[in-house]
This record gives sequence, C-alpha cells and structure tokens, in this order.
Amino acid sequence: MTSTPELGPVAYHRGEFTDARAAQLPLTTQGLHYGTGVFEGIRAHLLDSGDLAVFRLGDHLDRLLAGARLLRVDTGATRDQLTDVVVELLRRNGFAADVYLRPLAYKLGLLPGTRPGVGLTGVSDALSIVVSKLGDYQPPQGIRCLISSWRRPARSAVPVRAKITGGYVNNALALDEARCSGYDDAILLDDRGLVAEATTANVFAVRDGVLVTPPATGDRLPGITRDTVLTLAADLGIDRVESELDSADLLQADELFLTGTGCGVSPVVEIAGRPVGTGRPGPVGAALRETYDQTIRGRRPDTRGWLTTVALAEALR
Repeated sequence: MTSTPELGPVAYHRGEFTDARAAQLPLTTQGLHYGTGVFEGIRAHLLDSGDLAVFRLGDHLDRLLAGARLLRVDTGATRDQLTDVVVELLRRNGFAADVYLRPLAYKLGLLPGTRPGVGLTGVSDALSIVVSKLGDYQPPQGIRCLISSWRRPARSAVPVRAKITGGYVNNALALDEARCSGYDDAILLDDRGLVAEATTANVFAVRDGVLVTPPATGDRLPGITRDTVLTLAADLGIDRVESELDSADLLQADELFLTGTGCGVSPVVEIAGRPVGTGRPGPVGAALRETYDQTIRGRRPDTRGWLTTVALAEALR
C-alpha cells in the first residue's frame, strides 16, 4: 500500500511541460487568496500489459471544464486538447505504477485597470496539471468514520457539482475533526440533518441486500465513481435505490462503504463508535470493490469506453 504520493518530475504548467519542482506562481495569485479555482482528481492504473489506463478521463475533463465556466476561468484548451495533454504528461513521467492526476484551473492575476477585490472578471486565468505515483491508501479491512459536527454547505451557497477549491475548507475541517478523534474519515450531514457525503467521497449503505445512496440532487457532489458503482451494481443484479439517508440509517445499516476517485470502493466497518453490521466488510461492498478493481485495470471488457490507454513502452528507460 502506498500512502505518500511521489510527485512526477514533469508538470503541465501554464501552457507548457516543465520541471514540476521548478514551477512557480506569484504570491498574488487570486486563486490562492480567494479559493477561485476548480480541480479534478483523476486516476490511471497499471494494466497487466504494462501500459496505463486513465479511468473515465472524458467525464473528469467535462466536469473540470464545466466548473471552469462557472468561475469564468478560460483553460485555453478543449476537452480533446486536454486529453492529449494528459496522455503526453503520463508518457513524459513514465510511471509504471498507479498514478493520480490533479488538473487545477484557477484565477491568476489582476488585469490592467482592474480594481482589487474578490471578483471573477478582469483576472487572468491559468491551468496546471501534476501527476503523482499513488497506490491504494485505504485499508481493505475497512475504515472508521465519525459523523461530523460540521455541516455540508447548501448548494445555494456554494456550487456542489464542481470541485471548487475554496469550498474544500469544509471538507478539511471535517477530516481534521475526525482524525483528531481517532477516526479515519468523517461523514457530513446537510442542514436538514440528512447524509450529504464523506470528506472526499459519496456514501452507500446496504440494508436487506438493497444498495442505497442519497440522490445526486442534494447538497453533494454527484461523483463519477458513484455513478460507476451504480452502473456496476446493475451489471451484477444488485437491487439499488437512490434515497435520502439519516444518521439512524447509517447506524442500522448492514454495510456501509464510500466511493471516490481516490479511495475507490472503501468499506466502513465502524460509524460513530459502533460496528457496522458484523464489523467487517460485507458481501455486497466486497463484490462491488472487486468488480470496480477489475474494471479500472482492464480485466473486464471495456464496453462503455471508460478507459484511455497510454502506452508506456517508449517512455520507460
């Protein structure tokens, strides 16, 4: 298990490939001061062939570009051009291992004549992408979660369908609370007291063999991995329903697990100091975890075009 990301030597920064450790930004960068940026977390996994497969790259780039439009950030590239950049970046770094990609589109500096302040117009834009070597970092035996005292902001306050950098202070506070209390992660409720999401993942429960997850219309990011798991559940014939959950539903569930680009399908074996079900990963979550792993590693037929293959043979030395 890899817990500490190893940064790749090459980054894509403001229109060119460059030394990742030499890339710099001015101290006046607007995205740093005001959280006016959007990002994505994208995974690529090592295939049995020795190549890499980026999982659902197009969907991630679509979400990045949609979030950038929301913040009036011009990335200077189309989805197809960004796809080419990602593929070339992976080739140049040449990691023959599971990796994590982090594209970041953000507000850079005030244009001449623009008055200082929190604004989205009159500010230049930038795009940077880094890649890190990163394997599984959640233990397969399951994690322990706290129900956070921090609430998820309403989508009327902060857009939830984009990964806006400034909004993640909420996630950081909740995760800090959980870890300081001896837990691995936190599950946040919304202002109605209903389950929103974990700090960087969506929440699934299993009750009487039925898979339940909150609907995508609430105060939560409708994750790409969430959508993947719902699709795979249908393939496996698992009954599933999108329905709101509250704290009691979590405490009474037979199984709980989280889904996200970073954590994949991660079983939760304890919630708020109580064991979930038997206190071990359950059969439904285990089946979905195995099927998900086979899917992202190309060991199942890619009938949905989810994988973008990157040949590494020429890049490796």
